[in-house]
Amino acid sequence: MSIRTERVAKLVQREVAELIGTEFSEQIQPLVTVTSARVTKDLSIAYIYVSILESTPEQRKASFRHLEGLTQKIRSALASRIRHQLRTVPELRFFLDESQFEASKMEDLFAKIRAERARRGVEDDE
Repeated sequence: MSIRTERVAKLVQREVAELIGTEFSEQIQPLVTVTSARVTKDLSIAYIYVSILESTPEQRKASFRHLEGLTQKIRSALASRIRHQLRTVPELRFFLDESQFEASKMEDLFAKIRAERARRGVEDDE
């Protein structure tokens, strides 16, 4: 990515995160975190990765669908915030970032492996 696209991506990430946390916080009930953003070379599309804190995958997907439904409103609010920095506001495309949940699953698996190894080690000593 060029310096310009990186700067625009950071700007979009920061502003969308702030919008979701303030103006749209009542409409989006769970905790939504913007984890990263990427912008195409022509600055026409912004890919925004979000993490949603919900207990079940079904609830996360339902919250994500609700967030996708608010895309046009978020883009309009974003336009009013960054109108002096960009000629056109990029189209927003949201993606659900499940990396934190996958990492916690991996940690659980490693904990089970360590517990199994410890149990086997105790049995071997006897």
